[in-house]
Amino acid sequence: MLLLALDTATPAVTVALHDGTDVIASSSQVDARRHGELLLPAVDRILAETGLKLDAVTGIVVGIGPGPYTGLRVGLMTADTFGLALGVPVHGVCTLDGLAYAADIEKGPFVVATDARRKEVYWARYADSRTRLTDPAVDRPADIADQVAGLPAVGA
Repeated sequence: MLLLALDTATPAVTVALHDGTDVIASSSQVDARRHGELLLPAVDRILAETGLKLDAVTGIVVGIGPGPYTGLRVGLMTADTFGLALGVPVHGVCTLDGLAYAADIEKGPFVVATDARRKEVYWARYADSRTRLTDPAVDRPADIADQVAGLPAVGA
């Protein structure tokens, strides 16, 4: 098994290869306005690091947001195109869930939040790194202050 993971739902362009047990290569570059320019070179870079070719990939995992439309479009269309070209399945994962999982918090609650611009945040509340308690939402920080007060936070 070789999974190619892409996420462009945040200011970062994140790419990783996972062999079913571990991440074997990854790249993350932060530039909120250059997702389209950075994604494919990042894929090429991690494939080169591992000596693998794209046709070795058996599945694609892509962050489905929430996130700004332009960044999401770049990642989603790239994942879809790779999946169609390679004949492999494409699996969408909530970007907030990915951040929660990466935080590896065994006991919560906690909140994951990312910048939604326009003085808003994308956010969700979690019981642990694998259990989301609320649907992803977009709100102004002042509007959710009572729901997240005193909770540890993950994300930008």
